[in-house]
Amino acid sequence: MSQPVDLVINARWIIPVEPAGVTLDHHAVAVRGGRIVDILPQSDARTRYDARRTVNLPDHTLIPGLVNLHAHCAMTLMRGIADDLPLMRWLQEAIWPAESRHVSSSFVREGTLLAIAEMLRGGITTCNEMYFHPDAAAEAFDLLGMRAVIGMTVLEFPTPYASDADDYLRKGLAARDAWRDHPLIGFSLAPHAPYTVSDANLARIASLAAELDVRVHMHIHETAQEVADSIALHGVRPLARLAGLNLLGDHFIGVHGVHLNESDIEILHRHGCSIAHCPTSNMKLASGIAPIAPLLAPGVRVGLGTDGAASNNRLDLFQEMRHASLLAKVSTLDATAVPAHSALRMATLDGARALGLDSRIGSIEVGKEADLCAVAFDTPETRPCFDPASHLVHVAGREHVSHVWIAGEIRVDKGNPVLQLNDTELLGFAALWQTKFSN
Repeated sequence: MSQPVDLVINARWIIPVEPAGVTLDHHAVAVRGGRIVDILPQSDARTRYDARRTVNLPDHTLIPGLVNLHAHCAMTLMRGIADDLPLMRWLQEAIWPAESRHVSSSFVREGTLLAIAEMLRGGITTCNEMYFHPDAAAEAFDLLGMRAVIGMTVLEFPTPYASDADDYLRKGLAARDAWRDHPLIGFSLAPHAPYTVSDANLARIASLAAELDVRVHMHIHETAQEVADSIALHGVRPLARLAGLNLLGDHFIGVHGVHLNESDIEILHRHGCSIAHCPTSNMKLASGIAPIAPLLAPGVRVGLGTDGAASNNRLDLFQEMRHASLLAKVSTLDATAVPAHSALRMATLDGARALGLDSRIGSIEVGKEADLCAVAFDTPETRPCFDPASHLVHVAGREHVSHVWIAGEIRVDKGNPVLQLNDTELLGFAALWQTKFSN
């Protein structure tokens, strides 16, 4: 006797990510109550399950929803305002002045809505966010139904959002309290970088992270100058300083990690930290190439992030997978570095593990929430297909994403977003802020 389920997805290929390296042919995923209840051959699914909805994907690969391990979503409204500059000039001459003039709750809400729409179209179902006004960001993620971990940003200096570190923390913790029971939204502590937060406040954040059991999300070792300045000011490299302040652990997500030596990698490994690798942003700002193969060798966890659209200029994890794989190969002169299955794992399960969400998302396994992405290989540029994993990393783009589900709820259906806002409204936000920036 067939069992009732909400959804059955029949796909030409399924790459579950766990177990590693596996591709399933002509299999189905059954979903009930937002969770995966079975993965089985399509012939068995037809007799075992009575689905309220069946989706047939005859030329598609079904994968876990992608996890963007580092983003500044509201900065989508600053896409392309300051290209071709190194990091510190980009920040000091363009970004920080623009933020001082324009950042507000409405800026963050509307910029985040634009970013979410872009990410969902590209198969991203979870975002690890870091910016101002976390309450406004939460409103946007809630409205469009995307999973997110939202950073409670901390800086020493004043901005239009907060006056000092105490004020940043107070406002961030208030937002966390307001959204505490949301099924898709969590929070992290997000000190901006070692060079913008004092020892006293980093130690305080370490204590808060332990007390609240939340992640710490922080830029580290992004440029050679940052490392040199830390040695000059503190006598140690940034990661050694953070270790001395008890900030590191398996809850710590270090963003970029471009300039890491053997001692840095040993620290990351010993403390069980994660790295959010943002290859496109690192290239565009000429920060360098992160040593991903040396990080992976001892088992340091590496996920993928887009960074903000002001420094990328896309929120596109297909691009990040491709760049991560190719940069690892060319920087080591080893064509076997970061093969396709590894790049996909970085964009899914390893990102989920970094966020402490791997029991819920990141792979297609029974019991996990049904955050899923279907990619169509039904166009001339995607044929022939001998290896679906290779195609995902080296052939397909976000334009080939056909379906996206979050906790079993459809967010993109046959390439069309199923959202609370339409494109006309989203484009209106973009036009409004472009006018404000231009005046």
